[in-house]
Amino acid sequence: MAESGKATGGTRADESGLPFAAPCNHPDLAAPRRWLKRGWRDLRAAPVQSLVYGMGLMLITYAVAALSWWLGSFVLMVALLSGAMFIGPALAIGLYSISCQIEQGRKPVLGYCLREGRRHLGDELLFAAILLVVFLLWARAASVVHIFFPEHSQPDWSELAVFLGVGAVIGALFSAIIFSASAFALPMLMDRKADVVTAVITSVHAVLANKAVMLLWAALILTLTLAGFLTGTLFLVLPMIGHATWHAYRETIVADAWPRHD
Repeated sequence: MAESGKATGGTRADESGLPFAAPCNHPDLAAPRRWLKRGWRDLRAAPVQSLVYGMGLMLITYAVAALSWWLGSFVLMVALLSGAMFIGPALAIGLYSISCQIEQGRKPVLGYCLREGRRHLGDELLFAAILLVVFLLWARAASVVHIFFPEHSQPDWSELAVFLGVGAVIGALFSAIIFSASAFALPMLMDRKADVVTAVITSVHAVLANKAVMLLWAALILTLTLAGFLTGTLFLVLPMIGHATWHAYRETIVADAWPRHD
């Protein structure tokens, strides 16, 4: 396992003797490329299992986009995206399980992946609820941004720049919050007997400690997802990113203080 730098963080402990957050390594800027290569390797090692999850995630994504576009209802779009956020983590756990089984030298079993998702359902739903609250705040903030939109029908670029700039800053802020909280939290929940709060704090700490690498990683995820959405290849892109996320977690987070799940 390639690692760079010394593990930092996670020094304080609670009453159980466990730290509030797991310490993290400091991968170099080449790490996201390694993660994607390992993700692609895992997809090729378990193509059927990976593509089952990929097709499920792709269908959810297209269904949300199509219904929102067809019905044109913002409220419905929020409801649909909220539902997708509850379902998505359960599917992602299976992708992490596939990579974990491959890492242990086992042949990935789809039924075991499904059981993993069911076993962690409570943690997944709590995590999704946290993201849902952030998303609803984001939606509210986005609606407030419209006060900056020019009132007359033919605004010039200087007037639109204020509206677009404020919207971009708010979008970037909420995107950073969601990405920081979710980058490593779910893989840790699948791998270790840790609670949701610990996993989220660990994820945020690791992202803040590796800003440049994680910014590059987020940009790659966004680019690949957008390309997959436009080309109809999300069924390949999403499982590859899911597997790569597992390897990002394994290379970055030092979670030895928590026992592994059986």
